[in-house]
Amino acid sequence: MVSEAPAAVTMAAQQWSVWYGTVQALKSVTLDIRSREILGVIGPANSGKTSFLRSLNRMNDMNPAFRYEGKIALDRQDIYRELDGQTVRRRVGIVFALPLPLPMSIRENILYGPRLRGERNRARLEELVERSLKAASLWEEVRDRLDSSAMKLSGGQQQRLCIARTLAMEPDVVLFDEPCSGLDPISTAKVEETMVQLKAHYTLVLVTNNTKQAARVSDRVAFFLMGELIELGSTEVMFTAPRDRRTNDYITGRFG
Repeated sequence: MVSEAPAAVTMAAQQWSVWYGTVQALKSVTLDIRSREILGVIGPANSGKTSFLRSLNRMNDMNPAFRYEGKIALDRQDIYRELDGQTVRRRVGIVFALPLPLPMSIRENILYGPRLRGERNRARLEELVERSLKAASLWEEVRDRLDSSAMKLSGGQQQRLCIARTLAMEPDVVLFDEPCSGLDPISTAKVEETMVQLKAHYTLVLVTNNTKQAARVSDRVAFFLMGELIELGSTEVMFTAPRDRRTNDYITGRFG
């Protein structure tokens, strides 16, 4: 019998705890995030899932009350002790709940980040625009109006533009913080389809309050409750035969 090779790991949290002042938001969380998977993170309000997500690209640094214990590694490098925040946020991009396009053209939205980091090669920049928009499933819809305002796009298109803008920075990991919370069902389906396609080239972490969305797109699911990681497993097992009663109660709507 041939044993299955262990999955490659892109990021790993080890005994990760977070406080904001005296309030503890995360309690000794340990988990691996595998290469080219979609890890769904679910849990009720104040469960710690957003604190965990923002720990992965050091956005918590912006909160003066933030402190931590433990370790988070990106390709085995400690992101809090061996890498600076700017490097981490370039390699670990984030897409927020509400689309936040810059008040400029579609093209300039994509080029803003690469230019900020010093990219000046014109051919390279144009290639980044096309590649990023294609990866975000938006190229065919906007290719003839790249110089028009991004603010004229629909909400769903704006969110896919924000995904493209993140991809233009060529990250290793893309975080999604409730990316469909303000979208209609058709736009939600398009964003979910885009996430599944992105998995071929990126590692994705999706925080969502929509358990059905987690079931549709995730490869594995982590359930957080009151700052603790209660259970982590394959999506199929988590939604059909979870080991912990609290996971089952949340998934079936008994609380949350």
